[in-house]
Amino acid sequence: MPQDFDLETFLPYLLNQAAEATSKRFQASYKAAYGMTRTQWRVLANLGKFGAMTARDICTISHIEKTKVSRAVAALQADGLLTRTPNPQDRRAEFLALTLQGSAVFHDLGQKAIEYDLALRHSLGPDLAQKLDAVLRDLIAHGGDFIEDAD
Repeated sequence: MPQDFDLETFLPYLLNQAAEATSKRFQASYKAAYGMTRTQWRVLANLGKFGAMTARDICTISHIEKTKVSRAVAALQADGLLTRTPNPQDRRAEFLALTLQGSAVFHDLGQKAIEYDLALRHSLGPDLAQKLDAVLRDLIAHGGDFIEDAD
C-alpha cells in the first residue's frame, strides 16, 4: 500500500532545512560586518582555505551555480577582497586569490565562524554534536551510495 509523500519527513528536505536554520544566524554576522551575501562568504572562505583557484573550482567544491559565483567574485573584487589573474594554460579561466584585505576579512570571519561553531556544538551537547558530525560526514562521503535502487 503506497504512502502519501510528506515533504516534512523527507530526509533531504530535513537536511536542507537544518542547514538553512543553522546558517542564518552566522549569515547575519558577516552581512552586518561586511555586507556580504552567503555566496560571497562561501567564495571568500574557499579562497581563504584552499588558496588561489578558478571560479570553476569553487563551483565544484562548494556546489554553487556558476552565475552566483561570478556575481560574488565581481562584488568581492569591487570591494578589494580578491584579485583575478589570467591562467596562462587556459585563457578562458582566471585564478582568483584573496588580497591582503581579503585575507584579513577571512581571518576575522574565520574567528567568528569558530565561535559560532563552538556555540552551536555546545548547545547540542558533546555527544549529539559528535554523532551528528559523524553522520553528516558519512552522508557527504557516500551520498546516494547508501541507496541500492531509488526507483
